[in-house]
Amino acid sequence: MVRSGFRECVHRGSLVVVGPDGEVRIALGEIHTPVYPRSSNKPLQAVALLRHGFVPSSTEELAIATASHEGEEDHVRLVHALLAGHGFTEDDLQCPPDLPGNEPARATIVAAGRPRRTVYMNCSGKHAAMLATCAANGWPVRAEQDEPGYLDSAHPLQQAVLETILELAGDVEDTDLGIDGCGLPIVPLPLFNLARAYSRLATAAPGTPERAVADAIRRHPRLVSGSGKDDARLMPAVPGLLCKAGADGVHAGALPDGTAFALKIDDGHERARLPLTAALLHHLGVTWSEDHAELASQPVLGGGIRVGTVRAIPGVL
Repeated sequence: MVRSGFRECVHRGSLVVVGPDGEVRIALGEIHTPVYPRSSNKPLQAVALLRHGFVPSSTEELAIATASHEGEEDHVRLVHALLAGHGFTEDDLQCPPDLPGNEPARATIVAAGRPRRTVYMNCSGKHAAMLATCAANGWPVRAEQDEPGYLDSAHPLQQAVLETILELAGDVEDTDLGIDGCGLPIVPLPLFNLARAYSRLATAAPGTPERAVADAIRRHPRLVSGSGKDDARLMPAVPGLLCKAGADGVHAGALPDGTAFALKIDDGHERARLPLTAALLHHLGVTWSEDHAELASQPVLGGGIRVGTVRAIPGVL
């Protein structure tokens, strides 16, 4: 599906495109087999939080609640502000400690001899927003006696998230929850249903939680991802595009008219994701300016020099 290097190395995967009516337009591979969308579920989780009392103080705060951020300075500042605004501190976060994903930010921390922190973890914005939602409802945060903490699938917050995701995605039978890298439950979805959920977000009426999430992501693509990351590069290049990458080669998104896509690279390698998404968008009629043409091909480096290219195989779509 995606070829890299001067010698052929093929990354295979599955993808689906649905139209605004929710019907399949393009299907390759296993589009009805559940996968774990990983962070591509975050916009859907954020809808659940808004429906259950989360009130962000700004679109930036809502964006960081959907983010797989890189631990850059403004990312960290927003997470701290979100926590403080609802009576929490970094100590209340139950995601694992980490270093920033952004190389300069990580180098600064390492050079100063400072430790890993939960606020640097790429899901800390989502965790902070979940704490805020717990506070709004009087739900417990940590496990106490017979009451589960917010990481537990039996917690009322996670039950609300599950209900919301299944409603947005529609017709999902397999709900065998996994545990994501940040410790929270992850809802499995077939690519077909993931694409339909993104279509619903992109076309939602103004004033709805779905539209609020879609608008925040589209308005703040770097907050949702990070400097130089796939979503931060794609959304400014395609007006109105809503998209969110997930770990292990997952990507989902929708154009303003509700045409939506979801894909999964079988081997989980993320270098194939951006070229395949760019090729898919081009197939759907998106035209690239000279400034953005490089999105469709990523360099393969050897010894510090370019020795190949990652690009979609011609005719794959």
